[in-house]
Amino acid sequence: MKIELVLENKKRFLDLLLLADEQENMIDLYLERGEMFVLYDGDLKSLCVVTQEDEGVYEIKNIATYEQYQGQGYGKRLIEYIFEYYQGRCKTMLVGTGDSPLTVPFYERCGFTRSHHIKNFFTDHYDHPIYEGGVQLVDMVYMRRDFDLQK
Repeated sequence: MKIELVLENKKRFLDLLLLADEQENMIDLYLERGEMFVLYDGDLKSLCVVTQEDEGVYEIKNIATYEQYQGQGYGKRLIEYIFEYYQGRCKTMLVGTGDSPLTVPFYERCGFTRSHHIKNFFTDHYDHPIYEGGVQLVDMVYMRRDFDLQK
């Protein structure tokens, strides 16, 4: 298993990006300003895009694993790598997600806790209804994990 930082031509991974964020113009809002990490285990399995939002505050904007590889630990391993990569620089890691029975428990297992939500985010910013696990996503749930910068 190897994880690589992608510095250019990030759109070549658009098919995987669209698994986590269904609308390309929304991906365009963060893709170039974010750092992209891709995980290979033989072939490409997962990716993650992280942006710096403030001094010491980073946000996971997109994390996706191809469907046939989901549930095998690739997403969790990528998040663990992200935590290591930003160690000493990140005091708070945020992630915004839908209030879904699929994603919220995943982030909780990775050490995130609920922070706040943005009402009607998905209905206001996407041109079509988005469903996950049979549930329409309406509000964005923000989750956070805080780190001690002294470590």
